This record gives sequence, structure tokens and C-alpha cells, in this order.
Amino acid sequence: MGRRRARPRRGERWITLTTDFGTGDGYVGVMKGVIYGINPQARIVDLSHDIPPQDIARAAFLLARHFTFFPPDTIHLVVVDPGVGGERRPLLWMAGHYFFVGPDNGVVSTALRRAGQSVRAYHLNRPRYWLPRISSTFHGRDIFAPVAAHLSRGILPRSLGQKTKQWVALEPPALKVGPGRLQGRIAHIDRFGNLLTNIPAEHLSAWGSQLRVRLHQVEILGLARTFADGAPGNLIAYLDSDWHLAIGRVLGSAQTTLGARVGDPVEVLGP
Repeated sequence: MGRRRARPRRGERWITLTTDFGTGDGYVGVMKGVIYGINPQARIVDLSHDIPPQDIARAAFLLARHFTFFPPDTIHLVVVDPGVGGERRPLLWMAGHYFFVGPDNGVVSTALRRAGQSVRAYHLNRPRYWLPRISSTFHGRDIFAPVAAHLSRGILPRSLGQKTKQWVALEPPALKVGPGRLQGRIAHIDRFGNLLTNIPAEHLSAWGSQLRVRLHQVEILGLARTFADGAPGNLIAYLDSDWHLAIGRVLGSAQTTLGARVGDPVEVLGP
């Protein structure tokens, strides 16, 4: 049995940052400055700042894929916020052993679903835990970063906002399952051009090495264990590090080869 990961002391809780800000404009740096100004002991990890602008679904996918690899009580701060300054609410969620801070636009809903436990949510409506001046275009700096910093210091969620039982949730793309076949979709394309799908490994085990994967009229037979199982330039199907079906090209880009896009259908056929 593996050892349970120790919880950090309250003042030293980890904070992850996921944004669509990039790193060239200083937005990420100033958010970190706000956090350290409130809690100099905070420990910050950049999960990703390369989310395409306003791409809520992409941010939701990445957060759900990675959030469990952090210590208990980690605060996952997400700012992909095309509705900033509008009517969408700033929220704090507690699910499983983790906290999530971000806009109520569905960006954390996939992670909440994956946590698989009861969720408590709070509408962040206590301005004394924000910066004194609030820009209508940068709630990441003025609301979300201060709230995450106060939470990392041990301020209780109920002090930061009012309980709510409603929040926006993204609808996950459904698998279509039929006799001898199933259909999913490309959920993400990584920087290597690998096509990551929403088809989990447990749907594939019954077919073993005889399954066929079809995308854009191209069929791939069987699952490779590693990229080394294929010859250079060949397309392979494999299980990615999140144990979902993926398509790659050995020493190349499956995206470029197939002209694939996020949302394209992927079929799996039995023997």
C-alpha cells in the first residue's frame, strides 16, 4: 500500500495557476506578486499558461487531467475568463481533497466531476479579501489571486463567500457505444501533434490487439505499447498517460498527417 501524501501546513498550501495569459505580458507575474504579497510562504506551480485565448473547454480538460497529482489541500486557480467583468460569478469550490478558484463558466466542472465526491461551493462576495481597486478586465489579479492567497493562509471558505448550490457545468461529449464499435472524439491535441481522445481504456480491454481505430478514413490496427513499437513515420494508436486512447505518429505529428482537429470523431471497431 502506498503512503498517503502528507497535507501541507495551512500557510504553505500549494497553488497551481492555469490561464490563457501566455507569459509575455506580465499578467501571470503580477498575479504571483499579489499572492506572495498576501502570503509570502505560498508555493506556486504553473500548470499551463498556453491555453488558447478564451478556450474554456481546453482549460477544463487540462485541469481535470492533472489536478489529482498535487498534494491534498492544493488550491487550483484557473483564469480563462471571456466573461470577465460581466454577470458570471467568481466562485470557490471544495471537492475531494482540493480547492478550486475561478470564474463560474464551466472551467472547473470537468475536474469536479472527476473528483467524484460531494462538492461545496462559495460565491466570492466578500470584497475585504480582494484588492482595494477592482479592474473590470483583470479579476485574475484583483479577485482570484487574493482569494487563493488568503485561502492558502488558512482563511476558511465560509469567510471568503456565501454558500451556493448552483454553478455552470460543461456537458462532456458522450461516447456512442454499439455492437462491435464505439465512437468518441478528439479531446485535445498536444504540442507533439498527438491526438488525445475521450475514450477510456476500460472500453477497449475486451477487444485486445484486434481492435481497429478509424479517423478520417485511416485505420490503425491494434494498440502500441510505446512509440518504439512503430516504425518512423507510422501512425499508431496507444493509451496515453491518462489511460485514454490516443493517436500519434512516430517521429512526427498525427495532427499534421491527418489534418485532425479537436472535436473530430474517432471510431473504434472490434474484430
